[in-house]
Amino acid sequence: MVMSSVVNTYPLSSYTFGTKEPKMEKDTSVADRLARMKVNYMKEGMRTSVEAILLVQEHNHPHILLLQIGNTFCKLPGGRLKPGENEIEGLKRKLSSKLGANSPGLQPNWQVGECVAVWWRPNFETVMYPYCPPHITKPKECKKLFIVHLSEREYFAVPKNLKLLAVPLFELYDNVQRYGPVISTIPQQLSRFQFNMIHS
Repeated sequence: MVMSSVVNTYPLSSYTFGTKEPKMEKDTSVADRLARMKVNYMKEGMRTSVEAILLVQEHNHPHILLLQIGNTFCKLPGGRLKPGENEIEGLKRKLSSKLGANSPGLQPNWQVGECVAVWWRPNFETVMYPYCPPHITKPKECKKLFIVHLSEREYFAVPKNLKLLAVPLFELYDNVQRYGPVISTIPQQLSRFQFNMIHS
């Protein structure tokens, strides 16, 4: 794990983007997803998920890489851990599955940094909180957001049914309607870091 209050951000143009076969979502609707979560909870207990904050820069301003599904829904790359799986290893596995090329030689060097936010889902509903409400003894999901330090040059393979967007921090800030409560508060979580804009 890389602990650093300085985050090196490289220009978006120093990364190469390709495509790979589509990664289909397991659920076609929010209701389906919550129903599947309920079934998994009965089998495995609380769901633990990990997501990556990948930073690049454009026009001297940090941008976060988000995956866009369809025309509106954006999410951070990452996903659910297997029961008992290590958070760091699990996040690397998820990142490689979402954005890594199919050839082992082209896999990005994922340098997972510190956890910057923890969100809780108290019930089988879409709402999540940055704390576990006091009356909830068995939360249904715990989601952790990690900074992932990118190397200067990487190749990302984006599934054909997804778009990879570089969204500036100023657009995410306080924009709950567009990005939801988790992603729209990332600028606050990152405010304690110093961004080192590297121009290649």
